[in-house]
Amino acid sequence: MRELPILYTPRLILRAPCLDDLDALALAMQDEETCRYIGGCQPRAMVWRALMSLIGAWHATGVSMFSVLRRDSGEWIGRIGPWQPEAWPGPEVGWTLVRSSWGQGYAQEAAQACMDYVVDVLGWQQIIHTIDPGNIPSQKLAQRLGSRCLGPGRLPPPHQLAPVEIWGQSAEEWRARRAAG
Repeated sequence: MRELPILYTPRLILRAPCLDDLDALALAMQDEETCRYIGGCQPRAMVWRALMSLIGAWHATGVSMFSVLRRDSGEWIGRIGPWQPEAWPGPEVGWTLVRSSWGQGYAQEAAQACMDYVVDVLGWQQIIHTIDPGNIPSQKLAQRLGSRCLGPGRLPPPHQLAPVEIWGQSAEEWRARRAAG
């Protein structure tokens, strides 16, 4: 069994997902606006399988998304972090936060911690974000992280027909941006 990382930011805790996250994740995956650009709403049974994939990926590969919790309340507000399934277009830092947490800077705070983690701990040399071309808020977050649109991409089945742009940057670019403060 691997020791699973926990990241702390001023307002957030990022930890490996667990079964206790199911209720909050299932609620998030029923919100049409939250799911608009990530394949649409999912029934609870599919959310359970997706959660088990996240948990299993941590143990099998050492790479998976974190559950994001508010430090002040312990409330689960989303998932964010490293993601690299079989046939994915590259090593990704991705994000999905519940709608009630949008516009508060949580996504950027958590994404920055994850970018540091994948560069400093995992040693990734390139980091991508797969973003639906219509998802302007995610594009703006990618830009705030220093990423740029690298062009259209393709996800593996069953998502191969979903429109996606690949945004990204190199570890060297991330380090330079971080050093510039």
